[in-house]
Amino acid sequence: MKQAKMMVALQSLGRVLQGKSGFGAVVQTLLANAFILGLNLGTGILTARLLGPAGRGALAAMILWPQFLSFLLALGLPSALLYNLKLRPKESDTLVGAASVMGAVMGVVAILAGVLLIPLWLRQYPVEVVRFAQFAMLTAPVGLLGLVFNSAMQARDAFTLYNLTRYLPPLLTLFWLVLLMATHQLTPFSSALAYLLAGLPASLMIVGWAWRQYRPTLRAFVAALRHLLSYSLRSGGIDLLNTLALHLDRALVIGFLDPAAMGLYVVALSLSRVLNVFQAAVTTVLFPKASGRPKEEVVALTGQAARVSTAVTALAAVALILLGQQALRLLYTSDFTAATAVFRLLVAEAVLSGSAWILAQAFMALDRP
Repeated sequence: MKQAKMMVALQSLGRVLQGKSGFGAVVQTLLANAFILGLNLGTGILTARLLGPAGRGALAAMILWPQFLSFLLALGLPSALLYNLKLRPKESDTLVGAASVMGAVMGVVAILAGVLLIPLWLRQYPVEVVRFAQFAMLTAPVGLLGLVFNSAMQARDAFTLYNLTRYLPPLLTLFWLVLLMATHQLTPFSSALAYLLAGLPASLMIVGWAWRQYRPTLRAFVAALRHLLSYSLRSGGIDLLNTLALHLDRALVIGFLDPAAMGLYVVALSLSRVLNVFQAAVTTVLFPKASGRPKEEVVALTGQAARVSTAVTALAAVALILLGQQALRLLYTSDFTAATAVFRLLVAEAVLSGSAWILAQAFMALDRP
C-alpha cells in the first residue's frame, strides 16, 4: 500500500514538473522564474560591484534598446498568434508563416528606429556608448522573432522548452561575465556584448523549434494576416502599455540622468522586480489555459489567480520595504544605498502593476483585448 501511494505521489510530481496541467505549468514556470531571478541578480550584483554606479548606468544604456524597441514594435503580434493558434489549430502553418513575415519586417523597423533615435536620446553619454548602442540594434530582429514564437510554444503547452529558452540567456550571460572578470577584461562594453550575444542562442532555438513544429507556409497569407491583424490591432494597445510599464521608465531616465544616477536607478529597479516572479509565472500560464473557454470559467480562473498572486506579492513587498536599505548595502555595496527611497516606491508599483496585468488576461482570453 505504501509503495502504491509513493508511486502515485511520484507520478503526480512528475506531471507537475513536466507542466502538463495548469497547476503544473504554473509551478514549473514559477521555479524557472525563481532560477532566472537568481541568475539576473547574480549578473546585476557582479556588474554593479565591479563597474560602480557610472559603469552600470553606461551598461544599461547600451543594452536597453534592442529589447525595448522589439517589445514596442511587436504590436500585439505574440498575443494574436497565441489566440489564433488556439482558435484555429488547422491553420497553424499559415498563421506562423504570416507571423514570421510580420516579425521580420518589424525587426528591421526596430533597427532603423534605434539607429536614428539613440543618438538623440543619449546626448549626455560618451560617443562610444552611443555607437555601441546603435550596433546592438542588429540583434533586434532575432529577438523579436523569438518573442513572437514564444507564444507558439505556449499554444502547444511546451512549457518545459519555453522555460529552458528563458533561463538559457541569463545563464550564458553569467558565464561570460565570470570569464571576463577572471581574465580582467570586464568593462561596460565587454559586459554589454556578453548580455547581447547570450540572448541569441535561445532566440534561434525558439525560431528553429517553431519552424519544425508548424512547418510555416505563405499559403493563404492574406487570410492569415487578416486574422492576426484583427486581434493584434486590438491587443496592441494593452501590449504597448505593458511594454511601456516594463521599459519606459528606463528609456526616459536614460535621457535625463547621468550614468551614475542611471546606475542607481537600474539597481533599485532590478531588486524590486523580485516581486514579479510569481505574478509572471501565473500570467504566462493563465492566458493560454483560459483562451477558448466559456466566460464564467475564464473569470473564475483569472479571479483566483489574481487573489492568490496579489496576497503573496503584498506580503513579500512589506518585507522588502522594511529591509530595502540593508539589502542594497549587502548585495551592491554602500555606494547604492542612495537608491533606497526609489527602491521602496518601485516595490509598491510592482504589486499594483503585476495584479493589473493578471486581471487583463481575462479580457485577452475572451477576445476583448
